[in-house]
Amino acid sequence: MPVLDWAALDAAARRAALRRPVQERGEELGAGVARILDQVRADGDASLRALTRRYDGCELAAFAVSDAEFAAAEAALDPALKQAIAEAKARIEAFHRAAAPQAVAVETAPGVVCERVTRPIARVGLYVPAGSAPLPSTALMLGVPAQIARNPQVVLCTPAGKDGRADAAVLHVARLCGIEKVYKLGGAQAIAAMAFGTESVPACDKLFGPGNSWVTEAKRQVSALPDGPAIDMPAGPSEVLVIADASANPEFIAADLLSQAEHGPDSQVLLLADERGVLDAARAALERQLALLPRADIARIALAKSRLIRVASLAEAVAISNDYAPEHLILNVRRPRALLPKVENAGSVFLGAWSPEAVGDYCSGTNHVLPTYGYARAWSGVSVASFVKQITVQELCADGLRAIGPSAATLARAESLDAHERAVTLRLAALESKS
Repeated sequence: MPVLDWAALDAAARRAALRRPVQERGEELGAGVARILDQVRADGDASLRALTRRYDGCELAAFAVSDAEFAAAEAALDPALKQAIAEAKARIEAFHRAAAPQAVAVETAPGVVCERVTRPIARVGLYVPAGSAPLPSTALMLGVPAQIARNPQVVLCTPAGKDGRADAAVLHVARLCGIEKVYKLGGAQAIAAMAFGTESVPACDKLFGPGNSWVTEAKRQVSALPDGPAIDMPAGPSEVLVIADASANPEFIAADLLSQAEHGPDSQVLLLADERGVLDAARAALERQLALLPRADIARIALAKSRLIRVASLAEAVAISNDYAPEHLILNVRRPRALLPKVENAGSVFLGAWSPEAVGDYCSGTNHVLPTYGYARAWSGVSVASFVKQITVQELCADGLRAIGPSAATLARAESLDAHERAVTLRLAALESKS
């Protein structure tokens, strides 16, 4: 990983330095995903079986996880892992309950009450990846807010291994979160199944969860269809941007970069520092730690598309980060809270030397399903609000209409909407006739 000097790069080189790897093959990816979606929509379960055989290497008689499989998963799971999951769930639940949307009622004028109430989305579909490694943590990040929101129908899809079984920890989390409908399906075909419905898998109103570039593109395509489901956000291959100064421990920096690089070959990591020595020390630490990782081959591919960038100042580093809009932003600097007000675009921020991104992935309490590809400029991470609809309500008494009706009539006339005006003035006239 060469060190780039930001000041020496022209505009084109700067854009290239911040380009995501998966964005280089958009047309080919889009066409491949579209074929899978068409297959599943046309042939339902038959296509799911063929695609599962092709991509996951297993033959499934049934997609739904049986009671016996749930029981076997419970029996097989290490008690220490169960305890860690229980502790993580408690913290995630505490944060998400506190941050959940609350009902609001405000009297905006005498006799005029405006409210906001929440209702759960009726049918939600959760996608839990298991490509190069199963992710029970994602089952927690999706299952807990769904449990708090009390969605009537919750479907979870996760790929089967070559033995035809879903990951035991994912199944354990599903049960903890009250999810009974779990299907052994992965990739774009799982998204298609939840979007359109098949003989086995019920259709959903909104889809959630991260995944590889195929999953993310499938979510994008189905959400663009006239009858397609909504999606939580574009949440694809993982990424992290670290901003460091001379106070940062290079071993910590390297560990944080590698924790994202090991997710998959499409992941991207960036390090921005205001001193060349920090970059050189972090690069050396990366090589040392990389040699110790079981997933070194995966991380090495990701690192090939990653960047070490020298900046003139920490303020410039934040400005670059805002332009990149990372999924995860680590401020490993002496005074991280001084930089936080300048952060405009990021999925989740980690402050200081003792806040590794990995705790956000698992158990700090925040959600790790976050916008990638730069969508953090406009999208937020998953929360309970993602699983509910917020409906506004208004109620006026006669005096309330007398108070604000004339303003509404005036505005309607200004817009030449006569029926709008009459809907108000007819009522005002009826009130006048009674007085």
